[in-house]
Amino acid sequence: MSPASHGVTRLLTCAGLTAALLLPAAVPAVAAPVRGVPAAEGEKGQELPAMPTALDPEADETACTPASRAKAEKQDWSRQRLDLDRLHRQSDGAGVTVALIDTGVASGAAGLDGRVSAKGAAGDDCVGHGTFLAGLIAGTGGENPRLAGVAPGAKILALRGTDTRGRAGAGLVVDAVREATAAGADVIAVAVALPHRDGALTRAVASARRAGAVVVAAATPDPPRGGTGETPSRTYWPAGEPGVLSVADMLPGGARPDDAPRTGGVDLVAPGAEVVSGGPRGDGQYLGNGAAVAAAYAAGAVAVVRAAHPEEAPDAVTRRLTATAYPAGIPQLDPYAAVTTVLGDPARSVGAERAVRPVTVRDTTAADRATGRATLFVLLGAATVLAVLWAGFAVSRARARGWRPAGAGGTDQE
Repeated sequence: MSPASHGVTRLLTCAGLTAALLLPAAVPAVAAPVRGVPAAEGEKGQELPAMPTALDPEADETACTPASRAKAEKQDWSRQRLDLDRLHRQSDGAGVTVALIDTGVASGAAGLDGRVSAKGAAGDDCVGHGTFLAGLIAGTGGENPRLAGVAPGAKILALRGTDTRGRAGAGLVVDAVREATAAGADVIAVAVALPHRDGALTRAVASARRAGAVVVAAATPDPPRGGTGETPSRTYWPAGEPGVLSVADMLPGGARPDDAPRTGGVDLVAPGAEVVSGGPRGDGQYLGNGAAVAAAYAAGAVAVVRAAHPEEAPDAVTRRLTATAYPAGIPQLDPYAAVTTVLGDPARSVGAERAVRPVTVRDTTAADRATGRATLFVLLGAATVLAVLWAGFAVSRARARGWRPAGAGGTDQE
């Protein structure tokens, strides 16, 4: 091999090794989530009992969810993600009433400070799920202010959309929406999701919106117990009604849980995995999951927006929430931006155009797509480097054996 050929080979080899080391290192930087958040507290060793959405329907006797003896040691990821500490310096929802339609709310629950009124039996929450959600909407956090809800200054009107064991019924939800409308609630949060549309519910929701309420609803129910396989995508109600803010749950990375029921037309996603809140008995905490949890966070966001912008009509409040949502693959609730953003600001206009259109929930996020592009880039780069190395190696070996390109360095004898 000539000295020149040897030098070329060494140069190509060094370049190839450098590229092989640098290209893979670029993948984490490109594929990292846009907004990094801690993992759910349950993954960090903070063990809390799970808050059920319903009690065992086959049990002979109704045993209410027992008081939790465990207390959260730190603020969970969901509150950090929603930037609640900074939000509360702008608005806490004071003067706003949120009607919560679920399993009821215990009026004496820790952290709700006597701000709960209840219709009928809704002041008795055997399941505990409604009280858990009320803490996310308007709780003060009790002994731990960092576990406060989105609107700790708001009031809660508790209404039943289920029986005592947590089984939802269309008639119960219809009556609850009508009662919330008659009471003049500013926000109506429906935590249950019905599989079939009901004409009376359609009329009740339309009447509530005409009366000036913003209606927020869970986009899906919880996954069925013991379910196997993926269920077909479908619309749930009242989330599917016109003008209702439909909210689904998301994991810390922004995607929906693998076992979440599929649906379309979702307006927002909000934290709905390993979220911490209190219950109807005792001063301990639980972990909750699901679209109802996400809807509670969105209802609290509506409350702080209505308190900060009382001049805005209900439809304008809804548009504000969707227009200021974090513009990921699935628009993500951002209550601080909803309260503080001046709509029409050019800096937010692109995100607003993307967020105002309802989207179909997917299992991927913008970060997932970035990961695919980065992986493709690395593979193509690696293939190019290997091709250059092989060509250099082949040329140098051929020259070492006496090969010369046609017309170079002499002629053949005839």
